[in-house]
Amino acid sequence: MIPLYIVLAAVVIFFLWLAATYNSLVGLRNQVKNAWAQIDVQLKRRHDLIPNLVETVRGYMQHERETLDSVTRARNVAAQASGAGVAAQAQAESVLNQALGRLLVTVEAYPDLKANQNFLALQEELTSTENKIGFARQFYNDQAMQFNNRIQMFPSNFVANSFNFKLAEFFEIEVPAERAVPQVSFK
Repeated sequence: MIPLYIVLAAVVIFFLWLAATYNSLVGLRNQVKNAWAQIDVQLKRRHDLIPNLVETVRGYMQHERETLDSVTRARNVAAQASGAGVAAQAQAESVLNQALGRLLVTVEAYPDLKANQNFLALQEELTSTENKIGFARQFYNDQAMQFNNRIQMFPSNFVANSFNFKLAEFFEIEVPAERAVPQVSFK
């Protein structure tokens, strides 16, 4: 009779472990989804700011039409990439970052624009949003790493494989120029 209780206790302990491991994997997967939703919220905020920025700049930069059009096109592509997956969104956002960077460099040639209060407020809001996006990306990647570690580590990898848990993608920089270290010059 005692061996039956031992076997029964072992089966119960195994099922409790299985349930706890499964539930923790589901919790981690939901944290990854939540972290991605936070990035999506900030990206939407940035996408909403860009048309206002372009309109403010347009009045000053009549002959910089190509720069303005490239920002608008990149913004539209990035907005459409929402929901297309982490890699597609990251690539579209990298193109948008490059276009915004070109716009802000071009603005340097327009002192009146740099002094415009609407432009300054939009630029400050965009900078704040970029910082929030950076923090949200970091949080997402941290959550994805925890989830991926749990999926790949023993013994929870058996549960993950049995219930078809997939690795989360990291939000990575796609454009090599964004990886470059900025040059500081005091000339």
